[in-house]
Amino acid sequence: MRFLVTLIFILTSLEVSANKLPLPLDDSDYRSVNENEAKLGQLLFYDPILSGNKEVACATCHHPSLGTGDGLSLSLGDGGKGLGNKRIVDYENLPEQRVPRNAQPLFNLGAKQFKTLFHDGRVQVDLSRPSGLRTPLEEEMVKGFNSIISAQTMFPVLSADEMAGHYSENEISEAVRRGTLTGKGGAWDLISKRVQAIPEYSDFFTDTYDHIKTAQDIKFTDISNAVAAFMEFEWRSDTSPFDDFLQGRFDLSISQEKGMELFYGKANCSSCHAGALFTDHQFHATGQPQVGPGKAARFQSHSRDLGRFRVTGNIKDKYAFRTPSLRNVELTGPWGHAGAYNELEAFLSAHIDPYLALANYDKSNVTLTKYDTNDWKIMDDASEVKAIADSITIKPVMISEGEVTDLLAFLGTLTDTRAQKGRLGIPETVPSGLKIPNPQ
Repeated sequence: MRFLVTLIFILTSLEVSANKLPLPLDDSDYRSVNENEAKLGQLLFYDPILSGNKEVACATCHHPSLGTGDGLSLSLGDGGKGLGNKRIVDYENLPEQRVPRNAQPLFNLGAKQFKTLFHDGRVQVDLSRPSGLRTPLEEEMVKGFNSIISAQTMFPVLSADEMAGHYSENEISEAVRRGTLTGKGGAWDLISKRVQAIPEYSDFFTDTYDHIKTAQDIKFTDISNAVAAFMEFEWRSDTSPFDDFLQGRFDLSISQEKGMELFYGKANCSSCHAGALFTDHQFHATGQPQVGPGKAARFQSHSRDLGRFRVTGNIKDKYAFRTPSLRNVELTGPWGHAGAYNELEAFLSAHIDPYLALANYDKSNVTLTKYDTNDWKIMDDASEVKAIADSITIKPVMISEGEVTDLLAFLGTLTDTRAQKGRLGIPETVPSGLKIPNPQ
């Protein structure tokens, strides 16, 4: 069947070579999801009960109205108020810094092809390890996470800048500062006890999971698995106009077809944004400007973000970041690991000639919440900018402004309105009774 669909695609678009065309996504490309588990995860995803100060939910930085991101170049997690570009610093609970990287979109994370997550790939499937995963927790990593996306959800709740809170603000932030993450009395255990204490949650868990008989049986891995099931169910994205085109149900406009020909041809986009998910799942240094605090150890004071190098220690990985999926790319700005571009056209133009773009970067390209901090330590330092430029591994492409317009038209066919809205939506209330993050 897929071969026949591909033949239709080829006959409809003779300018694109057959070996570069993706096969349509179908159920076999995704992990199966229990809808009741997803409904439980929906409540947890929108519930601030998982955060140290009970003020930040997963949805604070990953909201459907903002393309499953937060619309900011760099998030303000704990220590902020509001949502999206209306989020402001809470001066009664001042954050230490912005979240160092742009909030990544959540579309299609239930696809089996995703075996590496985060901008730097610090969470990866690794079947040689007892947990089946390689993470920064190394040997502390526990078993019980059902998928890589489930394991991914454990990190924001341990991050002071995202959800945990700072120093002695709450029992979870204290546990994190002590380095007590797993085991009895650890941060995960404390979060689990909060959920156990809410009857509606304990009933939902015992009804959903056979291995949970009482509230005390609820572990953090169960919470994480439910949240992951929700994300996988809610934002599966395979019903865009491009998907309809692959199935022979949609005709591209002239501009969209020209953009597709560029994408798979002269512009060479598909060399990295490959397959039906539009990513090769690899890491590339593309010369992205560095905004904000960067990624440094506690004992370091620089504002660099060396990307994949922080995980591998391989000098060839300096400033390399994971290729993002382009599914719903129109919705997921600002773009870049530090959200350096708040317009997709500007990001695309910079990607075409990264050396020129880096040298002429315009600081007005960002969307940042007002905060008294130096976001430009790297970009104001010529030697740091040169280091980023020297790492670039992609080659500039010569295309016209009109061709950029056509590329944007093609990328627009990847916007999936069904996935954008989500399947379950935003609950009216959550069992904790806390305030759900929502646009005002």
